[in-house]
Amino acid sequence: MPQLYPVAGAKIYIGPAVNSVPDDADVDATDFASVTWTELKGWQTMGAIGDAATLISEDVISSGRTLKAKGTRNAGSMQNNFIIMPNDPGQIALIAAENTDFNYPFKLAFDDAPPPKVSVVTMTIASPGVISWTAHGLAAGTAIKFSTTGALPTGLTAGTTYYVVNPTTDAFSVAATPGGSAIATTGTQSGVHTATTVPSGTVKYFYGIVMTAQENGGGANTARLLQGNVEINSPVITVAPVGGA
Repeated sequence: MPQLYPVAGAKIYIGPAVNSVPDDADVDATDFASVTWTELKGWQTMGAIGDAATLISEDVISSGRTLKAKGTRNAGSMQNNFIIMPNDPGQIALIAAENTDFNYPFKLAFDDAPPPKVSVVTMTIASPGVISWTAHGLAAGTAIKFSTTGALPTGLTAGTTYYVVNPTTDAFSVAATPGGSAIATTGTQSGVHTATTVPSGTVKYFYGIVMTAQENGGGANTARLLQGNVEINSPVITVAPVGGA
């Protein structure tokens, strides 16, 4: 049976203006890692995103045929509507962005995270501490939490999100931040420890120019909406869901 991917539950974020947009080949998710994001609340309609090629055509007399080729690529004009929320920081940022000529980073976070992956694990007291989980299949950077029936080693706290580093087939260490230093464990431990991944859904990143911040009206029984159209000015970078079973 086909899988449906609802738009419901998705969130849209805007970041601060940038001076320039990297070339297509240089744009990846790391460009957006340090952005301070502000959510645009009241998102009512999501516009289209993604590349479409411009058609080049020439009519050839001798063959009686129109020849066609692909030209430049356009990542789209994303036409969004928002329920007006005058005090929302995201909508205020969108309106301010329309008043400039700058590009802004955008993030779309979809509500399609897979179920978490759960397993009983063992831990070493070492520098760094090593968590053993047979055939875990977790990639570096996967978010994970621990629980226990007793006490975790010093250096790890139950319910805190950590990130996988140095994964091997059956083991890994964890860091406090993605790509950070592996945590050393000390002291003693007791009980049965359980690791649970913290899955994330699909995330899309891009740079764009805010072209409109207009109010849409309508009939008596319609709500006023803020129309925020974004001309996408870079490739759309997709980060697939991670950390699921």
